[in-house]
Amino acid sequence: MQKINNFILLQFIIVFAMATTIEVAKSKGVNKKTITYASLDKIIITADLYMPHKSSAPLIILYHQAGWSRGEYLEIAPKLTALGFNCLAVDQRSGGAVNGVENLTLKKATLAKKRTTYFDAYQDMEASLLYAIKNILPKKIIIWGSSYSAALVFRLASEYQQKIHGVVSFSPGEYYKKQSKTYVADFAKKLKLPVFITSAKSEKNLSGPIYEVIPSKEKFYFLPKSKGNHGSRALWSKWSDHNEYWLALKKFLKKIN
Repeated sequence: MQKINNFILLQFIIVFAMATTIEVAKSKGVNKKTITYASLDKIIITADLYMPHKSSAPLIILYHQAGWSRGEYLEIAPKLTALGFNCLAVDQRSGGAVNGVENLTLKKATLAKKRTTYFDAYQDMEASLLYAIKNILPKKIIIWGSSYSAALVFRLASEYQQKIHGVVSFSPGEYYKKQSKTYVADFAKKLKLPVFITSAKSEKNLSGPIYEVIPSKEKFYFLPKSKGNHGSRALWSKWSDHNEYWLALKKFLKKIN
């Protein structure tokens, strides 16, 4: 009888510990679910939705850099949810795998024989914003780009300025010179909403000119004291200077949240 009672007690402790672990995970914002929705050309987009807060909480839409996937934000998104934001990390069709996460939108687009250049990915970014507006229903939306998408968020913000409350851009540049030598800057010139731009120190010649033309009174530009990193990976804890980026970013996000 004593053995049975001990066994029951042990099972209770295990179940309680599991439940506690789940609650702790939720409190830290590490819970996420993978969702799908259609792009503008009907290709299915895959995204990770981190939503530990009520749906009306401010939402950050996270777009990845070249050759990667929504996996770029596996470490970053939980830290953002801890600051009070929900997050949507999107697979755009121009990308690949990173951190063990395959880009499933790229896979769908490739099977459908669609083009998968940086420029082609814009429709996935736009569709993700529209999905969030219609289905998640946040009171505020911040769009966040990394590398090639860090440039395209300026177009997205320009075209949907009344729906967006802030822009975060990690390593933007004039990456679309086939369209125009000032393609990104021409959209940036129209922005009157809060904008945060950062990059590696060596990329100042790329990100600086875009920052300079933004008319918003709430624009912020950060360069690390160290050499820094390209794109949102600058926030990964594996880099010794990641806290520099986080401190600057948190100051910006606090003004919007």
